[in-house]
Amino acid sequence: MQIAIVGAGNVGGALGKGWRKAGHQVSYALRDFTGKNVDELRRGGFDVVAMKEAGKAEVIVLAVPWPSLSDVVKSLGNLAGKTIVDATNPLNAEMELALGFTDSAGETVARLAPGAQVVKAFNVTGAENMAKAHSFKVKPFMPVASDDARAKSQVLKLAEDLGFEAIDAGPLKAARLMEPMALFWINQAYAQKQGLEFAFALTRR
Repeated sequence: MQIAIVGAGNVGGALGKGWRKAGHQVSYALRDFTGKNVDELRRGGFDVVAMKEAGKAEVIVLAVPWPSLSDVVKSLGNLAGKTIVDATNPLNAEMELALGFTDSAGETVARLAPGAQVVKAFNVTGAENMAKAHSFKVKPFMPVASDDARAKSQVLKLAEDLGFEAIDAGPLKAARLMEPMALFWINQAYAQKQGLEFAFALTRR
């Protein structure tokens, strides 16, 4: 699958490495070509493209900080018909949720990109686990939410390729439930000193 990741920070970097290892074609769409990470990506064998080139990929993944999300989506141009994965969380400078209960980052992306098939995923655990999900004794779970069945199916497969137990979380508005999970993970990892190498998993009777 052709995947364009917008953002080359911790999450974007980890997702790209994991998907390339799984056999996908991964490129990075960036606004700034002067950063040292651009050379690192190219040395690592990744293509680095302009923002509007991201639309040529089958799947576009948003892995950028919440404050820049609106400008980033607008800079991508017309995204109608595209599968867009929102891997962001609406966290403010105090590491608190800026949205909740009646809205979500996922739904915000859908409003910013009319006609796109928006999927919420890859937001409930840390970047440290994104490319290392295969290393857990029990598969960590990754909820995937979307109003579009085809796009959701694509992203469920991408989550499985990383080693997650991919879970259909329902429609896009389930992002309102998924995004607080990210804050809970952060709280447990840092404040409660669980560390960065833990993730949520499902158990069944």
